Amino acid sequence: MAEQQQDVDTLKRRGRRRLVGAVALVLLAVIVLPMVFDPEPRRTPPPVSVRIPGEDDSTFAPKPAAKPPAAPKGEEKKEPARAEEKAPPPVVAKKPEPQKAEQARAEAALSNAEYFVQVGAFTNVDPVVAKLAAAKIPYYTQSVPTSSGLVTRVRAGPYATQGEAEKAAEALKKLGFKPAPVSAKSG
Repeated sequence: MAEQQQDVDTLKRRGRRRLVGAVALVLLAVIVLPMVFDPEPRRTPPPVSVRIPGEDDSTFAPKPAAKPPAAPKGEEKKEPARAEEKAPPPVVAKKPEPQKAEQARAEAALSNAEYFVQVGAFTNVDPVVAKLAAAKIPYYTQSVPTSSGLVTRVRAGPYATQGEAEKAAEALKKLGFKPAPVSAKSG
């Protein structure tokens, strides 16, 4: 009986060793074999950057380009022409003194500023545009999505000087509009 007990213990020990060996081989196969047979390591895709605009955000406007360094005194400053925000060519009022108007435009180009007057935001701009065209006030429009739907922003201008913009604001008041104060748009 002692011999039988010893054989049983020996068999149990061998069985445990075999079981541990089998588990070790399976783990080794599960972990190492995929790495050996994988021709290329997996690369994670680059992170995706998503910007969700808010309800009050206007349309996309690129960041302004860096301003070139100032020219030394005595040299003329030249700037490239820029495209405006889908503005139709402004309806130009009468030009009593072309030299003064040209000088004012040149000063505005050098100072890189334009002035405009906010007429308002409308869902139907046809009557507003008709009044402005009849009064020969230069204007431009911009569609803006809002939480209540698409509206069109109407602005009078651009004007080279603040004085011209204030005169336009007075003319807008006479036409029955309630214009916002004169604003400057740089760059």
